[in-house]
Amino acid sequence: MERPGAGGINSSECENVSREEETSEEFEANAMDSLTDMPFATIDIKDDCGITDVPHTNWERSKENERISKDQIKKRKKKQKDYQPNYFLSIPITNKEITRGIKILQNAIIQQDKQLAKAMTSDGSFHITLLVMQLLSEDEVNIGIGALLELKPFIEEILQGKQLILPFQGIDTFGNQVGFVKLAEGDHVNSLLEIAEAAKRTFQEKGILAGENRSFKPHLTFMKLSKAPWLRKKGVKKIDPEFYEKFIGHRFGEEMVHRIDLCSMLKKKQSNGYYHCESSVVIGDKNGGEPDDAELVRLSKRLVENAVLKAVQQYLEETQNKSKPGDGSSVKTQEADRNGTDSDNNRK
Repeated sequence: MERPGAGGINSSECENVSREEETSEEFEANAMDSLTDMPFATIDIKDDCGITDVPHTNWERSKENERISKDQIKKRKKKQKDYQPNYFLSIPITNKEITRGIKILQNAIIQQDKQLAKAMTSDGSFHITLLVMQLLSEDEVNIGIGALLELKPFIEEILQGKQLILPFQGIDTFGNQVGFVKLAEGDHVNSLLEIAEAAKRTFQEKGILAGENRSFKPHLTFMKLSKAPWLRKKGVKKIDPEFYEKFIGHRFGEEMVHRIDLCSMLKKKQSNGYYHCESSVVIGDKNGGEPDDAELVRLSKRLVENAVLKAVQQYLEETQNKSKPGDGSSVKTQEADRNGTDSDNNRK
């Protein structure tokens, strides 16, 4: 005997629906779970037997969004994998008391092991790295210069009109591979950390790959074994603490920060030993560095030069395309020249 149909639906239809419900139960559960965050998740589409179904188009859209999300994650990971910093923000160390003290330290170490001479930071290169980044073209370098100029008001806001003075005292290493002069403790450390964070944020907002995974630790490098890889073959695998033990508590002096430079790691250094500098901003006392107006002129000049170079390149490309064999415009030009010559001959 057949049971009465519910809501006017006959038994065969409900049996079919029951079988469909059993076979698709797991599919529907998974589908609804993946769509709970979507704007259309609260809309139920019901058939005559009261079964909630997921629209086919919405399911396809969800799968497409998931695929796009995975592609974006892959691209982001590839970018991070290919990330090789080649530029950095530098605070140059110019106080002669500090540089003289570092030279005495370096000479003391070299006297104990002459091989380490090649591992020493060269004269004129002493600096604190504020931020590292990757700039792969002239356009990106220009963007970096713009970011550096935009950073200046943030620095002024952090310093509130005060000079940033960095006192250096003592020696430490990174894994006995990099030797550096330590920055003494004090309020200046917090100011420097704030500036470094503002720099990272400003450059990243411009779309520049910048920063490192490890936390920022300001330091003044005076030697690194990686500068002379052949030392490892000769048995020099670490910096012996005994080499610098007499300088553990040495006061090297104070640096009044007056400038932040955008420098290249790879381009040829300047004649004074300092890194190739693309641009600078002066902070604090302007007498210590280049005036801001001059920096703006340098940036404007660079932008004009790049614009002219692009225009010349575009003109050369168009000229080459027109002169290619079989080019209609070239044929038309030749015909016009011939017609003009014929007309001149007829007038003669």
